[in-house]
Amino acid sequence: MAIERAHFEMIDAWSRAGVAAVLVRVAAVKGSTPRDADAVMAVTASATVGTIGGGRLEWLAMARARAILAGAEAPGELEVALGPEIGQCCGGRVRLSFATLEAALLASLQNQARDGAGRLPHVLVFGAGHTGRALATALAPLPLMTRLIDTRADAYEGYTAPVEAVVTPLPEAEVRAAPPGGAFVTMTHDHALDFLIAAEALRRGDAAYVGMIGSATKRAVFLSWLDESGPEGGYGRELGGRLVCPIGGARVRDKRPAVIAALTAAEIVAAVHDRSSESIT
Repeated sequence: MAIERAHFEMIDAWSRAGVAAVLVRVAAVKGSTPRDADAVMAVTASATVGTIGGGRLEWLAMARARAILAGAEAPGELEVALGPEIGQCCGGRVRLSFATLEAALLASLQNQARDGAGRLPHVLVFGAGHTGRALATALAPLPLMTRLIDTRADAYEGYTAPVEAVVTPLPEAEVRAAPPGGAFVTMTHDHALDFLIAAEALRRGDAAYVGMIGSATKRAVFLSWLDESGPEGGYGRELGGRLVCPIGGARVRDKRPAVIAALTAAEIVAAVHDRSSESIT
């Protein structure tokens, strides 16, 4: 069963408040379907969280769940063909299961959410300036474990970070402590600090993505810095071959923080997905 941490927190809040809910799970799929098996959503009399694919399929599931809550239907399963009769053209079939939210099921969901969060790729964003904040906001709803890191406590003034906010005098230590397969993006207030963080991330050799905000000129300066630092320190120009700089690609030339954040978030998701696929195969 796949349940996101944020979704579990909402379901748990409903349970604590005594709000009855039905959990809808994609029990099995055949052919082309909007979500894979184990996708879940929870339905109350007036709200939902999560999704099993949207459209008419989800509307039917919500109606069935609310009929169960009203005592007009019993928990169980429902098989749906995704064809013209329900206004969808996926062509596959979905079997849905419906279960009322009780203590045992809630405990199972909690374990699933905890285990799932532990397997999420880690993304470390260094620099809580305008673009760092925008990137943290863009990454927050995605299936990633994101942290926003800065050396300055006052960098967070007036900002409620949607992800974990960290203040540390040694950001390079955060790089070293991160699990493998994650992403590192540096956009601090200091180019020298950007260089140090990016070099530490690249030197690990196991990151899915290492990005640094800047221009082609900044990239060139960074490569020269790696040269000057020398191989005796574990550096060298070749280390910069895997650096993404500028971040966000070159097709969209828009320097607004939210645009850079959206483009960079897409790069990160693609990179960690590719790394995850490599580890599976």
